[in-house]
Amino acid sequence: MFLSVFDIFKIGVGPSSSHTMGPMVAGGRFLDALRVLPFRVHGLRASLHGSLAFTGKGHATDRATILGLAGFLPETLDAERAEAALEANRASRILTPEGLGDLVFDPERDLIFDFEHALPGHANGMVLMATDAQGDVIFHETYYSIGGGFVMTEAELQARGDDTRSDDAPRVPYPFSSALEMLDMAEKSGKSIAAMKRENERVHRSDAQISAGIGRIWQVMRDCMNRGLDTGGTLPGGLSIRRRAAGIHQALKAEAGMNLTAPHVINDWMSVYAMAVNEENAAGGQVVTAPTNGAAGVVPAVVRYWLDHVPGASEKRLDEFLLTAAAIGGLIKHNASISGAECGCQAEVGSASAMAAAGLCAVLGGTAEQVENAAEIALEHHLGMTCDPVRGLVQVPCIERNGLGAIKAVSAASLALRGDGKHFVPLDAAIETMRQTGQDMSEKYKETSLGGLAVNVPNC
Repeated sequence: MFLSVFDIFKIGVGPSSSHTMGPMVAGGRFLDALRVLPFRVHGLRASLHGSLAFTGKGHATDRATILGLAGFLPETLDAERAEAALEANRASRILTPEGLGDLVFDPERDLIFDFEHALPGHANGMVLMATDAQGDVIFHETYYSIGGGFVMTEAELQARGDDTRSDDAPRVPYPFSSALEMLDMAEKSGKSIAAMKRENERVHRSDAQISAGIGRIWQVMRDCMNRGLDTGGTLPGGLSIRRRAAGIHQALKAEAGMNLTAPHVINDWMSVYAMAVNEENAAGGQVVTAPTNGAAGVVPAVVRYWLDHVPGASEKRLDEFLLTAAAIGGLIKHNASISGAECGCQAEVGSASAMAAAGLCAVLGGTAEQVENAAEIALEHHLGMTCDPVRGLVQVPCIERNGLGAIKAVSAASLALRGDGKHFVPLDAAIETMRQTGQDMSEKYKETSLGGLAVNVPNC
């Protein structure tokens, strides 16, 4: 099993990796399929299902779908060009993706939010269609946005889990697909989790490319956080949620150095770092999936805590932090889920907290066993967490939840370092429990906004 650090940490746009990035990526894939068809396409149509329908407008899925079908991609999205394309489509009811000419697409008619028919493969399903001059569908493909910006066709989703799929892929030296295998390989090789992960990455890219890519990831994380720490005002979406990170950050800086500052104020620093990222995400800014947009604040907040508040921390070890975190994120995605629509928020903030705990434990000198323990502690204490965004917006309770996920990550790493790595509940058991819990969880609590806070808090 190999998931690259760049699969787990993707540069994209808010507010949701499943609802924004995924549909945009699906649109790009669909356009690629149309470019090789032997016949002329005249129009486009899209049908959104499950969570993409129920909370799609709150997550800007409509905008993302149109932009994807116009040829925009998350990593390279230019906000001004994107807004101009949306405005042009509103005026003309035409999209002009490269190489396909003018294609009819009327959002009021051709973008369908289907609340009645869930697709069988995943809660985040969409059908993209091409039409002829008469408006009849002549080609279609079903896509599933499975979390973290990952997209699969129906055929690919059915094949998921079939080990024969990777026969043609380059073999990696440490192909661990469970935490137990990871620890066994670490013991036999004498390498850290980060070192094994780097060896796997080297099959696909050079050391310089790995470090440059990780540096770029941290740059985007840091820039996103700094924008959030400097920006006030109100978040879009209709809830009138005030951005708080900038005000809290100013207060914390004013208190810095005061002899009477209580020790627990360090929690406020961790929270404000995470909240800054997720306020930017909620506003549609550029973020990094970590492993998703909804949980994008946890890992960078813990990195920032380590760099700015822990003696001896250095960006020279940033690769070690993020490679370790990516190894844990890959295990969770492979064996359970990182999708709130599939397993609730335990799969998003819970996964992010486990990743951050592992990365911090590693750079603080933890052994492979202690790193695995840190990840397990963090994940275990997010089990059962529901995904119940008010009005489908990644704002309440999502922004604060990232702050608490960061605090739990630091606590989990610290607890693990107080032990010798031996513990009662294996990380594999926590991951499997998360999968089973998500399977049993009511659909009301899986990013549909049909239960929990979403229906018990006034949102108008």
